[in-house]
Amino acid sequence: MDFTAHMDFTTLGRTGLKVSVAGLGCGGHSRLGKTKGASAEQSGDVVRAALDLGINFIDTAPAYGTEEIVGAALKGRRDGAVLSTKTQIVTSGSDVLGTDFKDPSQLVADLEKSLTALQTDYIDVYHLHGVMPEQHAWCAEHLLPVLKGMQSQGKIRYLGITERFIYDPTHEMLGVALEDDHWDVIMTGFNLINPSARNVVFPVTQSKNVGTLLMFAVRRALSQPEALRSLISDLISDGLVGADDIDPENPLDFLMDENDADSVVEAAYRFCRHEPGVDIVLTGTGSVAHLKENVRSILKPAIAEKSQKILARLFGHINNVSGN
Repeated sequence: MDFTAHMDFTTLGRTGLKVSVAGLGCGGHSRLGKTKGASAEQSGDVVRAALDLGINFIDTAPAYGTEEIVGAALKGRRDGAVLSTKTQIVTSGSDVLGTDFKDPSQLVADLEKSLTALQTDYIDVYHLHGVMPEQHAWCAEHLLPVLKGMQSQGKIRYLGITERFIYDPTHEMLGVALEDDHWDVIMTGFNLINPSARNVVFPVTQSKNVGTLLMFAVRRALSQPEALRSLISDLISDGLVGADDIDPENPLDFLMDENDADSVVEAAYRFCRHEPGVDIVLTGTGSVAHLKENVRSILKPAIAEKSQKILARLFGHINNVSGN
């Protein structure tokens, strides 16, 4: 299958950027294979394969250690890519959940380092990385003016913010950030086990035409059967899922039976891809073959309405887990 010919594209909110519905995430557990010992060249092959598959949205960050790999892989192809990276809001080595904020002027140096690593003179979407609810007000007051200054210089095209979904699965920070309306693009967690963004994030992003990047479509609970069984067991124990409503040993096998899906992972990607309000589903891996499988899943049709109803009944109220 020639994915380049069949890749679907959408508009990333009010940015007007034409982007692939599948985006390459260069963080997560894999970090382009770096966490499993891949060489820079092997990791770069994943980026180049993504471009060849029609993916034009690439998301990275200094914290992932993959900016240099992305920059090298984009050499000669930068004009065809929409590039997303980030900056931490706390000082190096401090608690990312704390309030030891970096000096706002440090953002200028951070951006310059990213530009050098990525071998480019501008970033399409530049995010504040992993902001917690109690951190947003400080970011808006002290960091936003610096970001806007760099934007006026043409070094940043659009401003973004990402939530720390593992610690903020109810999307409290994004609720505040979207109300303030400073951000052109947001990154949120969403998956079939915690679909709470459907109620508290996507209606606002759609009404304000904010671009939406999706992370956590598939993490441990949806890619590792034992992790899924453990999570379902916890949800049953907590009274959040009825013991008689689900098979604790094979809790999501019905998705494969009802949707002609090859795996739970495929069904999970399809669930996310077709959710109203989702622009880009990020997928990360260190394997070209795995990347092709994930892209194939993202480009398949939505899961059946019957399955959607079952998922809504089982998990529609869940907002306390990330799936990690």
